[in-house]
Amino acid sequence: MPNIVDLSKPIRFNANDPWFMRVKIKHKPHRKSRWLIRLVGLPFKLFPSGFGGWADDTIKKMGVHATTHLDAPWHYSPTVNGKKAKAIDEVPLDWCYGDGIVLDLTYKADFDPITVTDVQQALLQIEVTLQPGMIVLIRTGRDQYNGTRDFPKKGTGMSKEATQWLIAQGIKMMGIDQWGWDLPLTYMIEQAKKTSNKELFWEAHLVGQKEEYCHMEQLVNLGALPAKGFKVCVFPLKIVGASAAPARVVALIGE
Repeated sequence: MPNIVDLSKPIRFNANDPWFMRVKIKHKPHRKSRWLIRLVGLPFKLFPSGFGGWADDTIKKMGVHATTHLDAPWHYSPTVNGKKAKAIDEVPLDWCYGDGIVLDLTYKADFDPITVTDVQQALLQIEVTLQPGMIVLIRTGRDQYNGTRDFPKKGTGMSKEATQWLIAQGIKMMGIDQWGWDLPLTYMIEQAKKTSNKELFWEAHLVGQKEEYCHMEQLVNLGALPAKGFKVCVFPLKIVGASAAPARVVALIGE
């Protein structure tokens, strides 16, 4: 049996999350279903011994980008080179399973973008040559802020050029352990306004206008993985037409 490492954050309400990504779940205890079962037609006297009803839960609010998730090409742009971009239910499953590697970019300061050189040097350090179909995980260490108000505000981020370079090596699936793939959202907005540079905002995501790829955001536990020699499973919920979906991302070591 392989050692299974969970790379997904818990799905639960967190008051520290930004308002637009808070999750609300209603948990219904076993006793709440007793009258429902009775109304369906089973008399109380025929309830199995020790059976007090079934537990149930309702997700009352959860954006598809609210937790550990996989972004589909549709999230970045309605088209990729003029053709309709794939929604999350159209992402090929063979993109979602493959040999994984972890690139350690924890030394990168907040707001300092990850460059092609950074990626190439990280690959040299672990003696890996990228092959098509690999799944590249970018470790920034910012998952330490997960669940805090600082989580969306801190982080490095992939540059446009580094994202393009990974895709050029045949990488369709990549992921990061911070809030987003780009530099922090509020920082990008601030810099775009300061410089009047309309090409700055969301530059790494917008590679998807011309290059087809997917990335994961809000991964956790990348520090528990070796740099190479493991498999990654990234299977998102099959939400028809959606821009993303929550995913239970795991690594299999020693398979």
